[in-house]
Amino acid sequence: MKASRRHFLRHSAAVTAGFFGLDQYLASAAAKVPRIAPWGDLQKDPHRIIDLPAGFRFRVLSRTGDRMDDGFNVPGQPDGMAAFPGKDGRVILVRNHEIGHAYWELGPFKDNKKFPEKFDRSLSYDPGDEEVQPFVGGTSNLVFNPKTGDVERQFLSLTGTDRNCAGGPTPWGTWITCEEPADLVSEWGRKHGYCFEVPASDEPGLTKPVPLKAMGRFRHEAIAVHPDSGAVYLTEDRGDGMVYRFLPKEPGKLAAGGKLQALKILDRKSVDTRNWTGDAESFPKRKRFRVEWIDLEDTDAPLDDLRLRGVEAGAARFSRGEGMWYGSKEQVGEEAIYWACTDGGKVQKGQIFRYFPSSAEGTAGETEQPGEVELFLEPNDTDLLRNGDNICIAPWGHLVICEDTGGTNSIRGVTPKGEFYTIARNGMNGSEFCGACFSPDGEWLFVNIQKPGLTLAINGPWHKSAKAS
Repeated sequence: MKASRRHFLRHSAAVTAGFFGLDQYLASAAAKVPRIAPWGDLQKDPHRIIDLPAGFRFRVLSRTGDRMDDGFNVPGQPDGMAAFPGKDGRVILVRNHEIGHAYWELGPFKDNKKFPEKFDRSLSYDPGDEEVQPFVGGTSNLVFNPKTGDVERQFLSLTGTDRNCAGGPTPWGTWITCEEPADLVSEWGRKHGYCFEVPASDEPGLTKPVPLKAMGRFRHEAIAVHPDSGAVYLTEDRGDGMVYRFLPKEPGKLAAGGKLQALKILDRKSVDTRNWTGDAESFPKRKRFRVEWIDLEDTDAPLDDLRLRGVEAGAARFSRGEGMWYGSKEQVGEEAIYWACTDGGKVQKGQIFRYFPSSAEGTAGETEQPGEVELFLEPNDTDLLRNGDNICIAPWGHLVICEDTGGTNSIRGVTPKGEFYTIARNGMNGSEFCGACFSPDGEWLFVNIQKPGLTLAINGPWHKSAKAS
């Protein structure tokens, strides 16, 4: 197979690190990054599901294939997720299912090659036809009672989409689910690569699928919303991807359309933030750069070239943008949008960036008062971080990172000072953690283990970590 440029850069970086001594390189990097253990060491789970510190416990809320209240099965590949306040203290989880067209057997129907009898095909975004089977990606909702620790109901909330990987919650109480198609050029049925909005409902019923086309067609990953301006930020899971901003015509009404833009870094010649080569042009940590947002055209991108045209116009290039989360001033000390770049950094094990919105975000005043971007974390130490994916902000203001690597995956915590600690470890297999999010009262952490497809609820002395920072 012909080697790609990305493979060449990875190989070159590895050879360079090996030349100077990889062990010494990693030891040097690790020495600069502090570690803490707010709850002590992780304890082996006798059930071999998830290892947690002493004093913590977990419940398995849902398994792929379980029968739901609407008669459908819990779909497979649970991924991004958010928790919303429900009635009488209940918590409503809206959960993605990253099911591609080739993995129809993981869908919600008994025979996913065709719909159940009397199913309303208009409730599927891409129902297929005589020659093409239906797409069965989408979302499901789960209603959790934190007083009893029980699931009171769960049901399918969106179907007919493709590889719903991550997304993000909105301030108005909905979930934006994002498609991440493997192929954006070939047409199997309808076009895919869009965002969809799903209500955080506690009543069974499918959402009418409406693609938010103005938010662009690309390999979407996650979103975060700036509550004051209504701006929506978006990541792209490509090795040469961009970070986007969507300015809606009407804040809170995304289906009404708007303008899609790409992040450009001012005062810097290089547009590359990935740091793969480790040369003098590396993007520095903990240094803020002013930002300009470039307007994008032809955002439906039938040739899957939106990111290529954006970079040509000066937009910054990021390595596999994945999880994204909004942090308020009250939570993290200074309002910021955080996102993970899964294989960024000198050893390709992950970076965390953050964007500080302008006081005039999304308006003409940005010219005089631009927002700023910063590479917040790049530890280059696999004991600290391995391919961070989904993220969220803990109630005590720490960043929580789910790992998605080929080996043992953990859930990491990071203090505002950049101190790392481990919250949990996958005790059953090498599958990724995803969808980490906290209940509105901060007492429960919800997370998915994508394979074989478990949704867990964890509680314990969370707030002890705040004292440690």
